[in-house]
Amino acid sequence: MAKFRIEGMKELQRSFRRLGDVPQKVVTPAAKKGARIALKAAKTKAPYEFGELEGGIVLKGERTRVKGKKVYQVTMDAAKNDIFAKESKAGKRSYYPASQEYGFMTVDGGYVPGLHFLRDAIDDNARQIEKTVVKEALKKVDKELKGK
Repeated sequence: MAKFRIEGMKELQRSFRRLGDVPQKVVTPAAKKGARIALKAAKTKAPYEFGELEGGIVLKGERTRVKGKKVYQVTMDAAKNDIFAKESKAGKRSYYPASQEYGFMTVDGGYVPGLHFLRDAIDDNARQIEKTVVKEALKKVDKELKGK
């Protein structure tokens, strides 16, 4: 497992201690700004030649009761499931985005490997996402501290 250091984390932790509990209005915009980087990368990497994958990728915020926490998921739009889910003549259902992400078996028994466009969107941009979240959170915390 690779170890790395997040630049600016010490300053952010000091600011959080001064601020007390982390206000939700600090966490939500910071998390969303980082998640938008992954969303943009996923849309760019999506194999949209044969389907509507690019337009079907959305950000979905997690609903939580934990104060100071916000999680966004880059996922497929549930409103487009009627487009993405296909049923064969044999009655088997398949989900197009999953087959493109993870791979699938062909009719003659061959295997087509997955393209991993969602996973790679996060993996390839992890450092940039972390830096953006920390930078945005620091900016919001400083603004909150000036307001007190």
